Order: sequence, then C-alpha cells, then structure tokens
Amino acid sequence: MAAVTGRRFFEELGQLVDKPVVVEDRAGKTYEGVLLGFDSQSMSVALGDVKGAQGTLYHRLILTGSTISKIMATDRPFNLDGLRERLERVFPNMVQYFAEAGVIVVMNKIRLNETGVIEGTGPAADRVRDIYNRFIAETT
Repeated sequence: MAAVTGRRFFEELGQLVDKPVVVEDRAGKTYEGVLLGFDSQSMSVALGDVKGAQGTLYHRLILTGSTISKIMATDRPFNLDGLRERLERVFPNMVQYFAEAGVIVVMNKIRLNETGVIEGTGPAADRVRDIYNRFIAETT
C-alpha cells in the first residue's frame, strides 16, 4: 500500500511540472514560479521565473527539500484521467493512459495530451479531437 501511495504522490507532484506553484519555506517566505523539476530523494525543487517574498525576481531558484514546508498549485491540473474515461466510453478497450508522460493514446495511433491531439489524422482523430473539445468546454 505504501508503494502505491508513494507512486501516487510523485504522480501528483509530476503533474505540477511546468505549472505555476507557490513554495513556502520553513521560515514562512514564499516563492512564486514555475516548477521545472524536483528530486524525489531529497524533495528539492527547481523553480523558474521566480518572484520572491519582497518582489525580487530570479531566473532560477533551487530550494532544498529540508527547507520546504509547502508546495501549492496555483492552477488546477488538467484532468487527463477524466478525459481518458470519456474516451474509453467511445473507444472501449482502445485507450491507454500514460500518467507519467501526461499522454493518452487511442487505437495505438492517436496521441493527445492536455493541449489536444498531438499525433494522428483521419476520421478517428477528428472524433478524438471533438471529444477533447467537448470535454474542455464542459470542464471550464
């Protein structure tokens, strides 16, 4: 059970990569920026385009895991799992979801991510694109 929850924790953190976050350190200072990456061993994070506590701007900032008290997402992560469920209703047993890559593959030839269809053509790809567009319209 611990392995499953640990994996889920890092999947959640991985979904925040390239997204805006606010990191608070143990002293209460906050840093707003884009999460560029993290080290799963030390829980250190790399932030880009960072605005510090007094408005100081940093191109890159590395915070060691031992100094971090909170990491807060400022944007709601895209619900790829919900999109996968929607696609599975139309394409039963033909949908694969690769959470760590943030990619859904339909019929082994149509690839999409949170921005839409990134690979694939033809009527099936058009149908996937339509499902994606309706999903976006309903969830925003």
